Parts: sequence; C-alpha cells; structure tokens
Amino acid sequence: MSQVDLTPIHSFLHCPTPEAWLQWALEHPEILLIDHAHCEKKAASTAINLMFKYADKQQLLTMLSQLAREELLHFEQVLKIMNERGVTFGHLVPSDYAGKLRQHVRTYEPARLVDILIVGGIIEARSCERFAALAPMVDEDLGRYYRYLLKSEARHFEDYLHLAQLYAEEDISARVQFFLAEERKLVEGPSTTFRFHSGVPAA
Repeated sequence: MSQVDLTPIHSFLHCPTPEAWLQWALEHPEILLIDHAHCEKKAASTAINLMFKYADKQQLLTMLSQLAREELLHFEQVLKIMNERGVTFGHLVPSDYAGKLRQHVRTYEPARLVDILIVGGIIEARSCERFAALAPMVDEDLGRYYRYLLKSEARHFEDYLHLAQLYAEEDISARVQFFLAEERKLVEGPSTTFRFHSGVPAA
C-alpha cells in the first residue's frame, strides 16, 4: 500500500491529538472498536441525510453517494474485526464532539449547508489524524487496517471542504478557521468518558 501524505491534514488541524488521549485509547481497546463502528455508521447516515435534504445539488449527490458507500464498507469491516476479536457491538452513548461543533452551524441557507460540510470535513480530518497516530501503537493487524483507512479518510476531508466552497457565497477560510478553533478546544479539553472523538481524560 502506498504511503499517504498526511501533511495537508496536519497543516489543516490546529493541534495534534494529545498523548493523553492516545494512552486512554490503548487502555480501552474494546470501546475504541465499538465507537469506531458507530462513527462509520453515523458518517454514512450523515452523508445520506444530506443527499435527501439537498437533492438538487448534483455534485453533492455524486460525492456523498461514494462517501456513504465507503463509510458503510468500513462499518462492515470494523464489525468483522470485532467479531474476530470477540467484541460485541452494542449501544454507546456518543461523545458530544460532533454535537458541540454543530451548535455553531448557522440556521439559514446556504450558510447552514456550508457549515455542515465544513464540520464534516473537520471530523474526517481528525479521524484520519487519529488513525495515523494510533496505527504504530496498536497491534500489527489493527495498525495495518488503520493505515488502510487513511487514503479514504483524507479524501473525504477534501471532498467535504470542496463542496463547502462550491456552495458558499463567499470564501470559507474564516469560517473554517472558526470551526477549527472550536475543534481544538474539544480535542484538548477534558472528557469524562473515552470515545474516538473525546477530549483528554478529566482529572
């Protein structure tokens, strides 16, 4: 598998994943897998919901249809990994990461769509960054799978931002920077429960 250049991801995000979160992830391998599966399923659902809501936008339909298929494939792959490891998929209370980012989404169009797409891009970028950071720390098989995910996650990040600019009425740079600053607060801030997108362990 060819090496994925993560320079654009690292340059884009305002901070790397803290070491404290990485150690927390290694302490909760089953939750890491279960929540990863939930994240893939939610990513597919988000893309499909946008396709229904904005059915008149051809490029959005084309890009998000492919994205949703890939996310559902990843969901199935994570379930297979879990089954091989004797980990049961079940309900988890989600982290408030995505919800807190979406609190800042504007309520009028096309700004609402633009903000939702920016948030989607940031979530994909963070996921990519975390998979890359975890890959050398987990066992060989899981590390190989995380590295396999990097190419598609990096492309999803780019697709979301491309669509955001396509449908925006102005340059989105300032809005992107706003959401990235908010995202940094969540990544570096305290969380009481470990999740794939949680912050660091609360003291």
